[in-house]
Parts: sequence; structure tokens; C-alpha cells
Amino acid sequence: MFKKIAIMLEMIKFGHTVFALPFALMGAFLGQGGVPGGMVFLWVILAMVGARTCAMGFNRITDARFDARNPRTANRAIPAGDVKMWEAWTMVVFSGLLFFFACYNLNELTFLLSPLALSLTLLYSLTKRFTWLCHVVLGVALAFSPLGGYVAVTGTFTGFPWVLSLGVLFWVAGFDIVYACLDADFDKEEGLFSMPARFGRERSFRLAVFCHVVAFALFLATGMICGLNFIYYIGIVVTGCALFYQHIIVNPKDLSRIKMSFFTMNGFISLTIFVCTWLALVVVP
Repeated sequence: MFKKIAIMLEMIKFGHTVFALPFALMGAFLGQGGVPGGMVFLWVILAMVGARTCAMGFNRITDARFDARNPRTANRAIPAGDVKMWEAWTMVVFSGLLFFFACYNLNELTFLLSPLALSLTLLYSLTKRFTWLCHVVLGVALAFSPLGGYVAVTGTFTGFPWVLSLGVLFWVAGFDIVYACLDADFDKEEGLFSMPARFGRERSFRLAVFCHVVAFALFLATGMICGLNFIYYIGIVVTGCALFYQHIIVNPKDLSRIKMSFFTMNGFISLTIFVCTWLALVVVP
């Protein structure tokens, strides 16, 4: 049983929850003006884990037939036969229920928003079938993370720094465009949509750079709007360096270090922004 759980967690890349969770916590910390109460903190974490697990499980299910034909993904758990479809669906249903239960235990507005938030994360898995704007859809879905964290604490939209969610949108869209370059040729052959398949790798890399420049500006504006102190801006400088580094180590003709760019650096970015927000609010008010 433990081996099966480990396989399923690897299938959905559970460790990559670190992309969205820090932004949800950042929204909660901004809403509270510090560290939220223990139970709110716990329910926010459970909601994020439930939503992402549900979305990634659904993604693996809907993409299974494409994954089986793609040499890069043929060894994923479902096409390889390590996880059965009913097992994957069970995980999707239970994690979705966990998400709704966590939202219910936060407040009324969070619960009312929960179907929309989860629907957006599920929709992303289908968008490659009909639009190359799929990367933007993923960005919109993850942009709900800081908003959800803020509403979970305050129960209202009032005072939420919308530029933060816009920053997350452009940041996510940028790195997803780069990651999609791995499958540009396969997507073309299969009739799937993505920016690299539509515009080519070189143009897509330029679009990703544009997205990350905009994201950096929006993250900078978040600090100004929220009145955060110098510690936050230290984090923004580090974030800018990390974004710049991503576009140095990967280029359209050499994708060999994309795991470092996509996984390591983006996890580092989200954690950096959250931790520096936390310190700006708590350590040096």
C-alpha cells in the first residue's frame, strides 16, 4: 500500500505543490497582517493540497493516451500500468472532497468560490485540445492561490492586492510556455495546442521572457501597494535574479537543463517571495 501511495504521489509530482502553496499562504498572511490562527493555517494548507492533487490526478487521467504515445512521458504511472484508472479517479474524487471540506471550514465566501477555483484547475487539462492559450488558463487557475488565502482569512475581497494574482498569472504562464517547448514537436503531430507548437520555440521563449518581466513588475508593485518593508524587496531582487537565471540556463536549442529551470528555480521563487513577505510582516513590522 505504501509503495502504491508513493507511486501515486510521484505521478502527480506532489513535491511541486510548492509552486502554488507559498502564494496561498502569502495571501493568508497579507489578509491577517501576520501569521493566521492555527486552524485557518491548517485548512488553507489542506485546501491547496486537495486542489492540486485533484487537478494533477485529473491531468494524468485525461492525458493518459497522449502520454502513452509520447516517448518523454510513456513511463508515467498510468500508461506504464503502475496505477489503474479507477485508482487515479479515486484519488481525484477524494482530494476534491478534501478541498471542498477545507473551504467549508474556512468561511462562506471561500466555500462559494471553491467550485470556480477547482473548475479552472481541471479545465487546464483540456485546453491543449482547443487553444494555445492553455498556459494563460493555468496562470489564471494558480492566480486563485493568493486570492484564496486572503479570502480564507478575511472572508472578503476588500483590500486584496489584485496585482499579486496578476503577477502569479504571468509568472506561471511564462514558465509553462518554456516547459511546453519539450513537447512542441509531439503536440504538432498530435494536433494539440501550445504556444511552442503554434509559434515555434524561439518566439515562445521571447513570450516567456515578456511574461516574466511583467510578473516581476507586478510582484514589485505588490510590495508598494501592501506597504511592505525592505525585507520584501530583498526577496524581489532575489526573485529577479532567479527569473533571469532561468532564461540563461535554458534556450530554444538547448532544453537539457529545463528541470533546473522549471522545477528548482520556480519552487525557489515562490518560497522566497512568501518567506520575505512573512518576515516583512512579522519580524520587522
